[in-house]
Amino acid sequence: MNARPAPEFPKWPQYDDDERTGLVRALEQGQWWRMGGEEVDSFEREFADFHGAPHALAVTNGTHALELALQVMGVGPGTEVIVPAFTFISSSQAAQRIGAVAVPVDVDPDTYNIDVAAAAAAVTPRTRAIMPVHMAGLMADMDALGKLSADTGVPVLQDAAHAQGARWQGKRVGELGTVAAFSFQNGKLMTAGEGGAVLFPDSDLFEAAFLRHSCGRPRTDRHYLHQVSGTNMRLNEFSAAVLRAQLRRLPAQTALRDQRWALLSRLLGAVDGVVPQGGDVRADQNTHYMAMFRLPGIAEEDRNALVDRLVDAGLPAFAGFRAVYRTDAFWEVGAPDETLEQVAERCPNTEAISSDCVWLHHRVLLAAERDLELTAEIIADAVAAV
Repeated sequence: MNARPAPEFPKWPQYDDDERTGLVRALEQGQWWRMGGEEVDSFEREFADFHGAPHALAVTNGTHALELALQVMGVGPGTEVIVPAFTFISSSQAAQRIGAVAVPVDVDPDTYNIDVAAAAAAVTPRTRAIMPVHMAGLMADMDALGKLSADTGVPVLQDAAHAQGARWQGKRVGELGTVAAFSFQNGKLMTAGEGGAVLFPDSDLFEAAFLRHSCGRPRTDRHYLHQVSGTNMRLNEFSAAVLRAQLRRLPAQTALRDQRWALLSRLLGAVDGVVPQGGDVRADQNTHYMAMFRLPGIAEEDRNALVDRLVDAGLPAFAGFRAVYRTDAFWEVGAPDETLEQVAERCPNTEAISSDCVWLHHRVLLAAERDLELTAEIIADAVAAV
């Protein structure tokens, strides 16, 4: 019997002469930092326009984007931030690093997005922000979160690290009236290796964030009159030039990923024991940062061994995120006044998903249909061997 051919996937990151032109343009302008160049300013305008937001601020990375957003929203020592328990740990650490307590809450077992009822139950007088993560590019329930915010007075911060270009009922991320933070880390939907951005719904928040991201120094200051405590989160001109090219390529890639996920999710759903990530018809543009699926009932060690087999077969496969509270880092600083067991008890869906979830990098969804068929066959064989 002939061995099955290995699927072929596009390389990531992707680039062409558009990025090269941008890098040369940044090089030859003679000013390589944002206070003297034009690339960061241009990228901010283009990124804000693309998402329907009044303002965008480019920063050094997605974790800094969250930290900065939380800080200008009034988060700090003595306050709490509600975060989904199933997410990359930057979501919780961003709050913890600026002195706040991160309060993990459970997620939906189908979409993997924050459970709004669980978030509502976690609100206290100390809560200063509710941070949904648009998991794998599928937007969280922004209607319910908007109502919760209105009822409690607690603002929402969208962790949109996976969601460049996503929409909720026709509205882009920047049209939903909240602050939103993005990541441009190497694996993200658009990337400069590292980088981040924050969208702001009003100029006051934007100006406050600009000061803090630039060492508390006003744009026109010539005498070192730093107005507030800040740090250096400024994005450089070369990264911005690359991101401008990446943004122009994003819509076509998003459309292709959406088409390919329709095929792959159908193929995976036909595999015994495999349950693809669900959707929400109100999230009418899913960016598909990850192709995620669950193997309900599988032990974590068996899931991990399965991932190893998929990698050996040529798939860019990864284990699902570990629950944030099941890491030593979470308990170092800014943890709630609970035991690990108490947090786990109120997060049963997170407990399950963290043990049984697998994801494939989004470049899989840029491949040809035959390669997706081969991908599903490889996954079926690996699952059958568990």
